[in-house]
Amino acid sequence: MAGFRPTSDGVTARFAKPEAAIIRDLVGQVVELVVADIPAPDPDELAAMVGISDSTEVPDDPVLARLLPDGYRDDPEAAQEFRRFTESGLRSAKVESAQMLLQTLPASGGKVRLTSDQAEAWLRSLNDVRLALGVRLGVTDDFDGLNEDVGPDDPRHAYIQVYQWLAFLQESLVAALS
Repeated sequence: MAGFRPTSDGVTARFAKPEAAIIRDLVGQVVELVVADIPAPDPDELAAMVGISDSTEVPDDPVLARLLPDGYRDDPEAAQEFRRFTESGLRSAKVESAQMLLQTLPASGGKVRLTSDQAEAWLRSLNDVRLALGVRLGVTDDFDGLNEDVGPDDPRHAYIQVYQWLAFLQESLVAALS
């Protein structure tokens, strides 16, 4: 399993068909989650045009709450206002990054060549997948402890391996861009 490498005009990596399938599936799942319960736009036409929504509450789903966090933890009123003005744009940006990844990663695997803008979209999208997996796995600051406690017979084992592989991909992509 190789990571990303720098090229004269961006970065490149090669993915086997199963690797591409895993990434595409997980990115698709995050997109489905992000678009599943998009809040209603503000009834005011101008507010709706600029992306202001009626959403003021943290999503119930813990993954969505992690992907769309409060802007102000100590000020609920400011957090609600911040969410009204930013959640719609944040959701759109996450979907846009995911679409860029899906457009540049062939379903059958193979070589991927990315410009720096495309690579940044990959970083954002891979990060969203890792955040989602991390929430579902219960990843905390003591990830090494969780990894040591989960044996090969545990159903979480494969997901932890994917989580670590995605971290490796992100790290190699950041290094290739540097």
